Amino acid sequence: MKTASIPPAWKTAHELLRRAAAASPSSGERDRAVAVARRHFESCGDERLAKLARLLVPGMDDSALLTALVPVERVASRAYISDADLGITTEDAPGPRPPPLRMIAVADNLRSAFNIGGLFRSADAAGLEAVWLCGYSATPEHPAVRRAALGADESVPWRVFGNIREALEELRAEGRAIYALETARDAVPVQRFAFQFPSALLLGSERFGLDPEVVRSADAVLRLETFGAKNSLNVVCAFTAAAYAARWSMNETALAPCGEGPAIVD
Repeated sequence: MKTASIPPAWKTAHELLRRAAAASPSSGERDRAVAVARRHFESCGDERLAKLARLLVPGMDDSALLTALVPVERVASRAYISDADLGITTEDAPGPRPPPLRMIAVADNLRSAFNIGGLFRSADAAGLEAVWLCGYSATPEHPAVRRAALGADESVPWRVFGNIREALEELRAEGRAIYALETARDAVPVQRFAFQFPSALLLGSERFGLDPEVVRSADAVLRLETFGAKNSLNVVCAFTAAAYAARWSMNETALAPCGEGPAIVD
């Protein structure tokens, strides 16, 4: 878009707010720049800028200033403010990664392809070893899984099992501790649990949960505490919280053999 098509008042407003954003909040320089910008907003004759003037007040921090800058940026530059302007990076982590969390996520009969994609993203973020997909769980061949995973299905190894019991047999043969994430009455809150490794975390469908027999066969049953009216979370949200609890627990328990060490952290 040509510069001539940008309203001059908005172009000036954009420049003034950029100067304010570059100024130090603690030196008084920002307050002076904000005051200049506010006078322009109020006197330029543009009704929308006049309404935005109320956002420009002394003592503005970066977050408050961006609240005013974003709508001006959209008009003045005909582009959304970039992640870089917000201090956000969208680049994947380069180079060596921390040691993997010696845990496999096992999804049993998760029908939602978007949930499976989210599962892969969380598994990648927490550094899990792999994702195993059982029953009728969607797989990365499904386009919606790939869209939701944003490439995490390529960074996290995965396997498919026709039945979760086949997966459990293999996990037991590897000597892994088996943990079921379920809203059972006697389940242990994840933040109070001392995870042992190598291990596996079993996840069931949101509607039916895990098979009771599978839950009974687990070495421990874990849950996410809730403090509102509902007693559970979306499976991806619950898995993410549990995976990070395991990651934080790894520093203390990663070297403990399965079957040794405390099950509860007091």
